[in-house]
Amino acid sequence: MEGICEKCGLPKNICVCTQITKEAQKIKVQVVKRMFGKYVTLVSGLENEQEAKNLAKQLKKKFACGGTQHGTSIELQGGHKDKVFGFLLKEGYKADQIDA
Repeated sequence: MEGICEKCGLPKNICVCTQITKEAQKIKVQVVKRMFGKYVTLVSGLENEQEAKNLAKQLKKKFACGGTQHGTSIELQGGHKDKVFGFLLKEGYKADQIDA
């Protein structure tokens, strides 16, 4: 037995808390030009730090770039705005949630 979710009280195999939190988020993706003409892609608006940490790890691995995670925001080295938008769609986020 997997246990019971602390938020909703349902068994974890039928819990929908993570899907509900994904639907309530408004994620902003933007590219910023930094010092020496370098571009950085910023992803902000995620709900919790653990989700941001996992997403940052997946994005860095997928796009073969460096980056970091500060709280609930992610910084990726390079201009990956369109790629991040597509990746978030594949992860289950809806297009109207993502402000790119």
